[in-house]
Amino acid sequence: MFIKIILLSFCGGLFCLDRIFIQAMVSRPIVVAPVMGMILNDPYSGLIIGAMLELFWIDRLPVGTYIPPHDSIAAVLATSIAVFLGQNQGGTSPEMIALAILMALPFGVIAKRIDILIIESNDVISEEALKNAEEANIKAIERKNYWGLVKYFFITVLYLFVLQAILVPAAIWFYPKLTAPINNMLSLVYYFLPLLGAAVVLNTIKVRGVIPVFCAIFLIVTFALEFFHVF
Repeated sequence: MFIKIILLSFCGGLFCLDRIFIQAMVSRPIVVAPVMGMILNDPYSGLIIGAMLELFWIDRLPVGTYIPPHDSIAAVLATSIAVFLGQNQGGTSPEMIALAILMALPFGVIAKRIDILIIESNDVISEEALKNAEEANIKAIERKNYWGLVKYFFITVLYLFVLQAILVPAAIWFYPKLTAPINNMLSLVYYFLPLLGAAVVLNTIKVRGVIPVFCAIFLIVTFALEFFHVF
């Protein structure tokens, strides 16, 4: 298991570089989580987790000086916890996915603070690069850019490894001990999360009348499901 955790941490660190370097949007949860799921032979769970996390923070993009919550970190952690837990219990369930997301979300917010500290620590490197520019020392400027990327990569990999090494065994240990009411609560959370994500998406759409239409469609579907007893 720890070999896979190391691999996930390394791959997660590579994806996180996209947030500060290439910025081709491959660091979004909808991409990261399914890839992590494929590494663990459970791409479906990764896709579900990625879609939910993508909806949560779809309006939180790194534009200008704004540093959003680290959704890439949350995607790696949630997928790792859910899939490892599912492999230990004979299959990944909605309750496990809900639990994994709830466990991962706070660490995505904490990672935002780590990003800020890394950026602040780069001020010294930037000042040195300016001096190198005055000296027309291009090679030194290149080295400082590479050093910033390497530093961010290793901090991210270490953060992912430590969290997975703690959270995955912890989840495997306490999940079987959860009572039936808590499992029922996690089941409800699983079906509530997409609604919460949809609310976030609607909040980003500045079109008049969208929310009432969405609510009407939601009520119609709910009544239809109740009438036909789908669940």
